[in-house]
Amino acid sequence: MSGACGANQQPADLLRVEDLHVSFATEDGVVRAVDGVSFDLAAGEILAIVGESGSGKSVTAQTLTGLTRAPNTRITGSVTYRGRELTGLDDAGLRGIRGEEIAMVFQDPMSSLNPVYRVGDQIAEMIRAHRDVSKKEALARAVELLTSVGIPNAQARVRSYPHEFSGGMRQRVMIAMALSLEPTVLIADEPTTALDVTVQAQILRLLADLNRDRGLAVVLITHDLGVVAEVADRVLVMYAGQIVEDGSLDDIFYAPHHPYTWGLLGSLARLDRPRTGRLAQIAGAPPSLLHPPAGCRFAARCAFEFDRCGEAPPLDPSNGSGHLDRCWLPLEDKARVLS
Repeated sequence: MSGACGANQQPADLLRVEDLHVSFATEDGVVRAVDGVSFDLAAGEILAIVGESGSGKSVTAQTLTGLTRAPNTRITGSVTYRGRELTGLDDAGLRGIRGEEIAMVFQDPMSSLNPVYRVGDQIAEMIRAHRDVSKKEALARAVELLTSVGIPNAQARVRSYPHEFSGGMRQRVMIAMALSLEPTVLIADEPTTALDVTVQAQILRLLADLNRDRGLAVVLITHDLGVVAEVADRVLVMYAGQIVEDGSLDDIFYAPHHPYTWGLLGSLARLDRPRTGRLAQIAGAPPSLLHPPAGCRFAARCAFEFDRCGEAPPLDPSNGSGHLDRCWLPLEDKARVLS
């Protein structure tokens, strides 16, 4: 994490999350969905948050703009955007952040778009809710946005309904809508889910282009490490509500330090080496977040478990750099596993 800013300085990080905890009261007990998550996002950076279903990555992302607020939710910690605390904002304050500064693309565009309204009208409605413009001006802007995300013949397609678009094109519509107010941060929650690999590549290339051409900071949420290989600058690996590894793309792919990250990488099909057998899989299942383990949360599934794993490991640098991991294994043991 970067140091504190002086009185007249701009914060070094666009977005900063510190010790974020999110829990939900249910009939079965309290679910600790996010447990002590901290990270920052620099302007123009692509940050990937990776983990299997239930790891807390989507809850973390939605909490940034207050989408997890409910009577049964308890949120502690800090989320600041350009030095402004977001967790204490009321609904009116959050409306000035959502879309305007931080926009979000959800994983299922068909359920996010209203099936009975034309896509152009939906984008125009978003614009007019925040800008004092006519419907004609908003529709003209919708055409520009659809063109910018690669939808051909946007002048005509602006009058189409969501079901008249393919899955990949619907996702482009959602990205266009997210960009309509020119935010500085885009959160993309599983934007390639249910898309074939060719369309996945197109959506990821679009996000990378927006990052490069507009300086758009991107938080990419995914369960697939392979998705982030070509686009991310930095990767957070989450497991059971916690960050278990935080490093650059090269750190995570070429020198990973956490056994869970090793498992995720081992489950990827490799094109740069011959196939020697079945893909590796991580044995067991994630722990219940109603009653998370007192020690290392990955210990029950880890082939390298030893006595100290009964004690909760901190997220500490393992090599004196910005590469962080939450594992008690000594660095030399990790190096032997990777060699």
